[in-house]
Amino acid sequence: MDDRYSRQRLFAPIGEVGQLRIRQARVLIVGMGALGTVLANHMVRSGIGTVRMVDRDYVEPSNLQRQMLYDEADAAACQPKVVAARDKLGAVNSEVALEAHIADVGPHNVGELLQGMDLVLDGTDNFQTRLLLSDACFRCGIPFIYGGAVRAHGMTAIFIPGRTCCYRCLVGAQEGGGPTCDTVGVISPIIDIIASFQAVEALKYIVAGHGAVREKLLTLDVWHDQRFDMKLPPAREDCPVCARHAYPALEEAEPGAVTLCGRDSVQIAGRRPLDLAAWAERLASIGDVQRNPYLLRVSLGQDERLVLFPDGRVLVQGTTDLGRAQALYDRYIGS
Repeated sequence: MDDRYSRQRLFAPIGEVGQLRIRQARVLIVGMGALGTVLANHMVRSGIGTVRMVDRDYVEPSNLQRQMLYDEADAAACQPKVVAARDKLGAVNSEVALEAHIADVGPHNVGELLQGMDLVLDGTDNFQTRLLLSDACFRCGIPFIYGGAVRAHGMTAIFIPGRTCCYRCLVGAQEGGGPTCDTVGVISPIIDIIASFQAVEALKYIVAGHGAVREKLLTLDVWHDQRFDMKLPPAREDCPVCARHAYPALEEAEPGAVTLCGRDSVQIAGRRPLDLAAWAERLASIGDVQRNPYLLRVSLGQDERLVLFPDGRVLVQGTTDLGRAQALYDRYIGS
């Protein structure tokens, strides 16, 4: 076995057998921002056989304070996060199969993304996507390792179908709208700590199964030096997932336009694929156009921008007003 894992194999709970299980494991990371980059780094360096990464966004300068895999060159090139992560981590460990998916995770594709995976790691930044992932994982019988961080505060837990409650049981079906990194800020140490706890639970589950994991919700505040462990509650009798094996998030209609939490951006799903080369020519007279193989960005003035993706998605940046975003989309992209 490769000497790169020698120190990990010397750790008695892993050993030779555990390292083999790690090499055979397949892990999905949804969201390649702050949490996701730390998670991916740990998974790849530990030798996970396949790491599938999914994210809809690209690298911007504001990411560099806490998203450890990216650099200024990635931001200048508007590199999609999963592509930048794949390139960085491929140079770290060529033995790991790295899959990069530039996509917005929704009911239409979550089942395909989970196919063949042993674990799902949460690197997302919003409540609705976590509900979707939890519902999908419980439908497919795949553990879901939740993590979230904002300010200096973070939380993490592992939800295992048939053994623990689901994420929906813990938080209910409330609407989102809580504080985010983009609205109240975050310091990078809490990101590293929470993602590292997620990574530990992932390794424990892969090596030793559900009996080894922590069936508690861990809450940390590193600024005020506080820690709290809460045993996960039993599955709720009125939970559609745990009680009735229904999965509401998988049945919801895909929104045509959605405000991205704290991002001063609206995402419009689009109605057709977009040829970036053709659109670069069409939009050249509108404003400054920047294009790479994965996306096209055009400045409209007044700090507003359009970002086009080949799958048809368009980000309207510089506004959170759905009406204004739709008007700009209709004006420049059309119906």
